[in-house]
Amino acid sequence: MSRGGFLLRSTIVAALGGLLFGFDTAVISGTTDALQTVFALSSKWLGFTVASALIGTIVGAIAVGKPADIAGRRKTLFVLAVFYFVSAVGSALAWDWYSFLGFRFLGGLAVGGASVVSPMYIAEISPARLRGRLVAVTQFNIVLGILLAFFSNYLIASMDLGPVTWRWMFGVEALPAAAFFLLLFQIPRSPRWLVAKDRGEEATRILGMLGTDTGSVQEEIDAIRRSLAAEHDSLQEPFFRVKYVRVILLAVLIAMFNQLSGINALLYYAPHIFKMAGASEGSALSQTVAVGGTNLVVTMLAMVVIDYFGRKRLMLIGSIGYIISLGTVAWAFYTYGTDFTAAGSMIVLGSFVLFIASHAFGQGAVIWVFISEIFPNRVRARGQALGSFTHWFMCALVSWTFPMIAEISGGHAFAFFAAMMVLQLLWVLFIMPETKGIPLEEIQRKLGIE
Repeated sequence: MSRGGFLLRSTIVAALGGLLFGFDTAVISGTTDALQTVFALSSKWLGFTVASALIGTIVGAIAVGKPADIAGRRKTLFVLAVFYFVSAVGSALAWDWYSFLGFRFLGGLAVGGASVVSPMYIAEISPARLRGRLVAVTQFNIVLGILLAFFSNYLIASMDLGPVTWRWMFGVEALPAAAFFLLLFQIPRSPRWLVAKDRGEEATRILGMLGTDTGSVQEEIDAIRRSLAAEHDSLQEPFFRVKYVRVILLAVLIAMFNQLSGINALLYYAPHIFKMAGASEGSALSQTVAVGGTNLVVTMLAMVVIDYFGRKRLMLIGSIGYIISLGTVAWAFYTYGTDFTAAGSMIVLGSFVLFIASHAFGQGAVIWVFISEIFPNRVRARGQALGSFTHWFMCALVSWTFPMIAEISGGHAFAFFAAMMVLQLLWVLFIMPETKGIPLEEIQRKLGIE
C-alpha cells in the first residue's frame, strides 16, 4: 500500500470513533417522547435523562488524557469501542430508568474519550500540509453518524414496531461499534507517542509508512524530540502554567462558544423543536433527516477548503450565519408562539437548515482541528481533554436546561443563543489566531510558548 493510502486508511479507521460519537449523540432525538412516556418524566427529568450521557462524556473527555498518554492512542480507542458496544446493547435492553441512565453514561464515556483521542491520533500521524483536512475527517464522520442516526430513527419509526421502537433505535449502534473494534487492528500506533516513550525505531518505521512534510523521517523524529524536550523529557510537565494560559483560554473559549450556539439542543431535540413549530410527528422526523443531510454536505465542503481558507475565515463565515439563522428562529417563536402557520413552520425549517450549514462550515469543521493543533506535544493530550471537557460540560448544561426554557418560551432560548454568537464573532475577529499550514512543532513558537 502507498504512503498516501496507508495514511488515509489509518485516518478513516480512527475517525470511526467520530462516527459513533455522532450516532450516539443524535440517536436519542428520536426517542425523547417515548422515554418521557415510558419512564413518566417531567421536562426537568427528560432533560436530565438526555444529559446523563453527557455527564459520562464530561468524565470521559477529562479522564482519557492520562490513559492515552500511558497506554497509547490506539489501545485507548480499543477500549472506547467496547464501551460503545456495551452501551448500545444495554440501552436497548434497559429494564428501568436507572439501568438506562447507567448504560447511557457508559456511552457518554466513549463519546467523551473519542472526542479527544480520535482527532489527536489523526493530528499526530498527519503531515502539516494535510492535517486540517485529515483531522476534519473526524468531523465528517461525526456528522455522517448524526445523519445515520436521524435516518435510522426515521426508518425504524416507519416499521411500526410498537412500544419497542425506541429500543431498536438504540440497539442498532452495536453494529458499527463492533466494526470499529475489528478495524482498529489495521492501524499503527501514533509515532509521536512512540517517540515520547523512547521507541524511536518503531516510530521511524511508522513515519516511513505515513510520510512526512520534509521527506526526511529523521528530521521529523528530531523535531518531535526537540518539542518534547523543550523543558522536560516526559509527558509529566505541569499543565496549568502561566506559559500555557493563552492556549488554554483559546481551547476553553472555542469549546464554550460551540455549545452556546445551541447546536446540541437542536441535535438532541430536533423532532421536538419541529413539533413545537407546528410539524406532525412524521414530518418532524423527515425534517430532521433534511437537517442531518445539510450538515453532511456542508461539512464535506468545509473539509475541502479548510486548509486553503484557514480556520479563522471559516469561523467568521459560520458566526455570521449563526446570528442570522438563530435571530430568525427567535423572531418566529416570538411571533407565532404556539400557533404556527405553515409559513411559520417553513421559516423555522429554513432557518435551521442555514443554522446547521453555518455550524458545519464553521465551528463543526474547525473546533477539533484547532484544539488538536494549538497545544505542544508534551501537553497535547491534556489540552485536548480540557477542550473536550469544556465542550461537553456546556453541552450537558444546555441540553439539560433547554426543555425547561423552551417550555417557557422558544423565543427566549434562541435569542440567547443568537446573542452568544455575536460574542463569538467578536472573539474570532480580535482574538483567534490562524494555524493553517504550520507544523505542530512550530505552532507553539507562534503562540509564544518556548
